[in-house]
Amino acid sequence: MRYRSDPSKLRGSIVPLMTPFTDDGAVDHESLANLVEWQLASGTHGVSIGGSTGEPGAQSVDERVAAIETVTKTVADRVPVVVGTGTAQLHETIELTARAAELGIDASLIITPYYARPTQEALYVWYKTVAAEFPDLPIIAYNVPSRTAVDIAPETVARLYRDVDNFVGVKETTKDFEHFSRVIQLCGPDLVVWSGIELLCLPLLALGGAGFLSATANIAPAAHAKMYELWEAGDLAGAREIHYGLHPLVDLLFVETNPAPGKWVLEKQGLIRSGYVRPPLITPTPPGLEKIRAYLAEGEHYLTSPEGFQIGVSA
Repeated sequence: MRYRSDPSKLRGSIVPLMTPFTDDGAVDHESLANLVEWQLASGTHGVSIGGSTGEPGAQSVDERVAAIETVTKTVADRVPVVVGTGTAQLHETIELTARAAELGIDASLIITPYYARPTQEALYVWYKTVAAEFPDLPIIAYNVPSRTAVDIAPETVARLYRDVDNFVGVKETTKDFEHFSRVIQLCGPDLVVWSGIELLCLPLLALGGAGFLSATANIAPAAHAKMYELWEAGDLAGAREIHYGLHPLVDLLFVETNPAPGKWVLEKQGLIRSGYVRPPLITPTPPGLEKIRAYLAEGEHYLTSPEGFQIGVSA
């Protein structure tokens, strides 16, 4: 947890890992550790577990904690570990965050409470309450209105940033690019702002964003890391080339509900044993697979080779 004291280092391409399961639905910790090692070998700047791409809503608290432990032990402080520890219940969020903090995470990513549709004042109270429980742990809001039915307003983010010492950032998974701009304008450049929208990862950097958590980094980690590094080096043309080159793989990931298409690719590459997704999701349908294969062929140049990391027989 050597990055916990310096949130400014939470930058670059931070992969929001998929959670591998066995064919019968159990969490596959060996495949998970294999994915982490492959990501690090591919140049990923940070690792996240427990976000939407990791199917947290289909797992128990104990299963989520066990996955966090596998990730933190495998990463072993080589890069920052950012963990999604939010749920729709306050006591559960605090329990999960506490157990993750004990395992040495560097920051906690707290989703806006879903289904209940809290007001902006209620969101302020929610985040302030959670942050007060963990004064030494950086807290980052996870704004994903398409899944939660609530949008944390830029003014609420700014209020939290002003009032709460360990509230350090926000992951914005909204296609409203004006929203990104207003958050940074109100908070200033020191706020850690990540994009969770794949095709806004590069554009956000132009506004002063710190990086991104792109689901596509699950299958193309090297390209995502390189895109950020080229931007940082001032090679805008090179960064844009990767941005546009990744479009087919972004489309692939959302042919059907994420993470089912991406897990199919990881299984095909031999990086995980099974592409199983837990209910209510299902593995890709035959029409979906036809589209996935077409996008895969179009974007294969940007896939990261799994050579040396295959864990099972490719599908």
